[in-house]
Formats: sequence, structure tokens, C-alpha cells
Amino acid sequence: MQEYKVDGHVSSFLPDNRNWKLIWADEFDGPELDRTKWDFRINYWGKPAEAYTDQGIVFDGKSNIELHRVERDGYYVSPQLQTGCNSFDVPLKESKNTWKNTVWPLGELSPAKFIHRFGYYEVRCKFPNRPHDMWSAFWLQSPSIGTSFDPAWCGVENDIMECFHKDIATTGNIFGGYANQIQKEGRVQYPLKPTEDGYHTFALHWTPDEYIFYCDGEIISRADKYVSQVPQFILLTTEVMGYRLGCPLKIGEEFVPNANKKTKNDTKVETGEGFVDDAFIVDYVRVFEEQE
Repeated sequence: MQEYKVDGHVSSFLPDNRNWKLIWADEFDGPELDRTKWDFRINYWGKPAEAYTDQGIVFDGKSNIELHRVERDGYYVSPQLQTGCNSFDVPLKESKNTWKNTVWPLGELSPAKFIHRFGYYEVRCKFPNRPHDMWSAFWLQSPSIGTSFDPAWCGVENDIMECFHKDIATTGNIFGGYANQIQKEGRVQYPLKPTEDGYHTFALHWTPDEYIFYCDGEIISRADKYVSQVPQFILLTTEVMGYRLGCPLKIGEEFVPNANKKTKNDTKVETGEGFVDDAFIVDYVRVFEEQE
């Protein structure tokens, strides 16, 4: 891997023998979220999501962003950040088109703040102490995933990193939509090796022919059968466990790993006004493009 220095920040390490250019980044120098780069995802399947919020973002003054879970109506909720949006996640509304016909039952997309195809996508992050209560993820998604039989032309979900359990990460693709025809490629779960400061770096090298997934500079997985040829946007997300199982966590409850159970949590840590536990901490997100 070759070093790519970024002034005042930790270097990136990119695949050798290529001419890389940094084309988009957020170093989270603060003091607040850069809304020219990020929006909040607050909807799920065409309606407001009970689990998502536009609260819980903290800048620590040390070039890190923290995504905390917070309290809403007695339950835990947490933030999701994205640089674009998906039509299935935009609230629907009754409307007519130019010919006075009812429009397709999809939400109206806003212009993406950043959407791109091919390159090297990288995050440096530190996970919550209890990831089985709130998972974290860094991923790419197409605005049109599942709208075609060919994933190459409707896009896929690239899960560069998901963390559901302490010291374990998941990497790989999901495509074909999110119904019964869902398929996976290059998807693996693996233990994280300890680091001195607790941070890990996850990356995806996306070419027209292949995906190569990295963790801390080592190749974890590859996929080459269903490679998106369309631009995709970036997501940096958290989600409190339980909502998709119909049993969201009340304040003071926690999930038991590997079981759909809840128990009272007597060890929660108060970290500031409105915040009820530790956080998903991100040092940077960077996107590099290969130059000829």
C-alpha cells in the first residue's frame, strides 16, 4: 500500500502502482455538520422512521464526529448520514403529473450532494463499546437499487463495513433489491485485530470489473460478478437494535448478543445533555479517484 498524506491529518494508504487523486473528503474538523456534504436519512420505506433522528451529532474538537444514540419519547434513536438519497426512502405524496395522471408510488429525489462511481472509498473509525445495542456502518447505495433485473445498471449496496458485535465486522455486497430476490456477493464476517488507539480503517476499491474490500490495509473480500456501473452515494449510519424486530429498546434496556432478548442496562454512561451512551466515532471519510 502507498501512503497518501493529508495535511494535518492521518495519512491514507492506497493500493500500489496507481496515480490517486483525492476528490471528496470530510475530515470533520467542525464545529458542526457540513450540510453541503451531508443530509440526514430520517425515512424508511416511504415514511418517517421511528429509529432515525437528526439529533445525536457531536464534534469533539479533535477532528472527529460522534454519532450518539439519543432519547425520543422514552426510546433510543440514532442518526444516519448520507450524501444522496434513495427513492424508496423518500416520503410518498399524492400528486399528478403533467398529463393529470397519478405518478408512480415513489418519493421525489433531491439532488445528491455527492454521488460517484469507481475509485477508493475509505473511513477511519472507532466503534461503540456496545455495538450489539447500536450497529454502525459505512456503505454505498444506488438511488435506483432493485429497479432493474441487471444490478450493473440499477446499482448495488456496498457494505464496506458493518459492525453488529464487539470486535467483529461484516463486509460485502447486497443486490437485486430488498425483496425475496435479494442476493449477496463477497459478503464475509471477520474478527478485528486490536489496534493501539482503537481505530480501524475500512475501504473499498471499486473498478468497472471488481470490488476489493479492505480492513486496516489488508484485503478482506472480493466480488466481480455483479459490479455496479452507475454512480452511488455514501452513507455513514447507526441504528439502534430492536426496531426491525418490532421491539425497540426503551431507555435503560439493552440487547443480549446473539439473542432477541432485552435486559435492563444499569451501566449506561451519561456523555452530555441529551446523550445516553457512547458513540460511533469517525475520524474521516475520503474518496479517491484513479488518474491516468
